[in-house]
Amino acid sequence: MSQPLPSRFRKDYLAGLFRFSVAEFLAALILLLVTSPFVARFENGDLLESVLLTLVLGLAVLAVGSRRWVLWLSIALVLPAILGKWFYHFRPDRILPEFYLVGAMVFLLFIISQFMRFILRAPRVDSEVLCAGISTYLMLGLFWSFSYSMVAYRFPGSFAFNGGPESGHVMKGFTSLYFSYITLSTVGYGDITPVSDAARMLAAAEAMTGTLFVAVLISRLVSLYSSQPQNNDSAGKH
Repeated sequence: MSQPLPSRFRKDYLAGLFRFSVAEFLAALILLLVTSPFVARFENGDLLESVLLTLVLGLAVLAVGSRRWVLWLSIALVLPAILGKWFYHFRPDRILPEFYLVGAMVFLLFIISQFMRFILRAPRVDSEVLCAGISTYLMLGLFWSFSYSMVAYRFPGSFAFNGGPESGHVMKGFTSLYFSYITLSTVGYGDITPVSDAARMLAAAEAMTGTLFVAVLISRLVSLYSSQPQNNDSAGKH
């Protein structure tokens, strides 16, 4: 029987696993966003979208699973989202889309909270912190894209489409992602307009969250960087 790992080695191993998983998670998240406008053009576009979303959610579990209780809780939260997504893909007549949308939103909120906890408690700025910060920002946009899809389904006519092809006049898939990130970055081209109270409230909340997150992240990174010892300066003086 193998001996248990020393405490210090185990912590270093878990930290390395976390860092490696965050980089993988960020790459998968970027892949999902970059390919989303083209996936719908394929014959099995919905299937590819489900595969990519499952990959992103699964890697998110690994990215925060260095502690046992966090790992098991994240697995419990991600299962309704993944199973609901696949069940809706094969049997959309037997399940409402809100089931996996709400599940995905709850899971993303948990992952975002874990990433923010890591960023705010990090002792220094490194690639791990930067990947976590970028991933959190992208997850915010993904979270609100799910919320827009749910509002559009529950309250038809919540969004007015002022341009673009007719095929994109449905608030789901790439259209919801596009509107979410445009709102998160406070660009607002005006081609999609929230008209219902629920849609307007979500758009306003996302715009404020995007602005506040960038401000908090930059201030935190500057604070961490300024608190790091300047080894090069001290070495040059001797």
